[in-house]
Amino acid sequence: MSGRQALLLSSSNCHGYSMLEFAKEEICAFLNKNNVKELLFVPFAQNNFDDYTNKIKGVISHWGFSVTGLHTYSEPKKAVSSAKAIFIGGGNTFLLLDRLYTHNLVDLIKNRVLEGKLAYIGSSAGTNVATKSIHTTNDMPIIYPPSFEAIGLVPFNINPHYTDKNENETHKGETRDQRIGEYISMPHANAVLGLREGSILHVDGNSLILKGVAGAVLFQKGGKKTEYSVGQNISFLLEE
Repeated sequence: MSGRQALLLSSSNCHGYSMLEFAKEEICAFLNKNNVKELLFVPFAQNNFDDYTNKIKGVISHWGFSVTGLHTYSEPKKAVSSAKAIFIGGGNTFLLLDRLYTHNLVDLIKNRVLEGKLAYIGSSAGTNVATKSIHTTNDMPIIYPPSFEAIGLVPFNINPHYTDKNENETHKGETRDQRIGEYISMPHANAVLGLREGSILHVDGNSLILKGVAGAVLFQKGGKKTEYSVGQNISFLLEE
C-alpha cells in the first residue's frame, strides 16, 4: 500500500443502479490494487448491524471479496488494527461518529490510513466522518458525539447527496447552497466539496481524482463556487 488510500462515495445508492453498482469498477480496482480480499464493514451509522452488514455482504461477496461486520468482534480496536481494508457505511453521521469515539477508533483509523496500512472506503455518513469535521452532514443530530471533529483523512469537508435547487419545485425552504454558505461564513469553516449522487473521490497518497458517474461542487470562503466533472484532478484540496 502506497500512502493513504481512500475511496469516498456520496452514497451506496444512485438512481438507475442497484446498490453500489455505480461504484463496482472503482471498488474492485481499489481493493485489488491494495491486495485486499477481506473487507471489514462498519455498520455503526445504523441500528440493525446484522441486516446492514448482510446487505453489503450480499453485494460485495459476489465481486470476490469477503465481508465481516466489525460488530461481530469482541475487541473492535484489535479487529481494525489487523484489518487491511475498512468500509464504513451510511446512515446517521452523528450516531456513527459517536460510536467510533466510544470504541476509540477515530485516531486508530486515521493513523493506520495515513501510514498506508489501512485502505478506507466510505459511503455517505462513512464519507462524512473521513473528512475534517461533520459540520456539513445533512443528518439530524439525534445524539451528540464528544466532538464534531472527524477522522480527518482529508483536510476539507464534504456534503454528500449534494443537489442544486430545482427552480420548478414548489418547496420554498432553505437550499443546500444556503446551508453550506452559512457554514462557510463561520471562522472555523473549511472548504466544502458537495458530492452529487454517483460521485466518488479517489485518494491515492497526495492525489485526489473525481470519479464515478457524477461531478462535484466546491464551496470556498468568499462565496466562491466551482463545478468539477468526473475525471478531474482536484489534488490541490489535499494541501492543508
